[in-house]
Amino acid sequence: MKKDIRAYTYKELIKEVEDIGEKKFRAKQIYEWLHVKLVDHFEEMTDLSKSLREKLGKTYEILPVTMLERQQSKLDGTNKFLFQLYDGNVVESVLMRYKHGNSVCISSQVGCRMGCRFCASTIGGLVRNLSASEMVGQIYQIQKIIGERVSNVVIMGTGEPLDNYDNFLRFVTILTDEHGLHISQRNITVSTCGIVPNMLALAKENLQITLALSLHGATQEKRKKLMPVANKYELQEVLKACDAYFKETGRRITFEYSLVHGVNDTEEDARELIEILKPRNCHLNLIPVNPIKERDFEQPSRKSALNFKNKLEKSGINVTIRREMGADIDGACGQLRRRYVQTCSE
Repeated sequence: MKKDIRAYTYKELIKEVEDIGEKKFRAKQIYEWLHVKLVDHFEEMTDLSKSLREKLGKTYEILPVTMLERQQSKLDGTNKFLFQLYDGNVVESVLMRYKHGNSVCISSQVGCRMGCRFCASTIGGLVRNLSASEMVGQIYQIQKIIGERVSNVVIMGTGEPLDNYDNFLRFVTILTDEHGLHISQRNITVSTCGIVPNMLALAKENLQITLALSLHGATQEKRKKLMPVANKYELQEVLKACDAYFKETGRRITFEYSLVHGVNDTEEDARELIEILKPRNCHLNLIPVNPIKERDFEQPSRKSALNFKNKLEKSGINVTIRREMGADIDGACGQLRRRYVQTCSE
């Protein structure tokens, strides 16, 4: 297999270019073609000589991220994309339009091994990690398709980003590099179900990205019922890792909490949440669960969700209910990919 040229950081690309006998300034040209002009083929790099383009093509490749399907919500302009990778695997990404700009949610793995009970992404387990090239490729393709700049990125699609730690860090480096799209670190949010060692490592990386913890239960027992990862990492361990991230970076933690009717939306749940969140500088994002046919979880009523939110707010918790985006398309994470995989296997 040829080398994945889009997965190199700017500094690494300079070395690669010099190693093949070219001058350093060529790296800047190539990097700009890849990460600003977003080309998919060396032939498109028109200010490089034909001989250099041919030389690049012999040693390197630009891994394709190809759109297979696009769903567009008639309600709010949300777009959901199904992308095919070089080996035939597929991942999904979501474009959400806000007044402050375009936000894209990307996948970090093909499938997921975390096993969260309410999530379609994990049904079928983990197939493989995505490379940094395939992660930025989702953003680049969406930007090309819509003809608009992406300003915010969340890594909350299929997969556990901190289970693909090295590629995730490389992705952040490439995406925020001043020679590329140069998206601000503060406009990047990464979600984790709570892989403690990598949370602690991330705290030491000197980044300014936002860390979001998928909490979903305010006690160890309730979390274990919904999230198998809780069998490995105790809730108090995870919370300490969140505190370490805040201490090192000064970045407020976001806690994600999927509201499931009759499972974690009771008055007792609200009290338990208040107990663990009140001492912390954080934001709580309530997410009424997206029902999926493989599970029997139900979304709470709007009134019930608002009552839950109000209880938390009265105790001083900074809380919002996530605006439901793309309700008229395959909204839940992993649904579109799962439908495609099922259709192909029939």
